[in-house]
Amino acid sequence: MAFVITKACEGVKDATCVDVCPVDCIHTDDDAPMYYINPTDCIDCAYCVAVCPVSAIYDEFTVPPNLREYIQVNRRYFAS
Repeated sequence: MAFVITKACEGVKDATCVDVCPVDCIHTDDDAPMYYINPTDCIDCAYCVAVCPVSAIYDEFTVPPNLREYIQVNRRYFAS
C-alpha cells in the first residue's frame, strides 16, 4: 500500500508533507500543479496524512471514488 495525494493539493503545494517524510518519497517540480508520492518508495508511515493542511492524502485503498484517478496521476508522475 502507498499513500496518494489528491486534488486538494493542486495549486496549494504546501511542503509540510515533504518535511515530515522519513524516506523523501514526496516530490514535485516547478511545472507540476501539486506534490506526488512515489508508490515504490512510500513506507506507509502516514506522517504526511497527519500534517496535510488540506486533507489531500489518503492511503490508496481509502481514496474516495471521485478522486480515484489520482492513484494513477501519482504513479504516472514517477513513470517517466
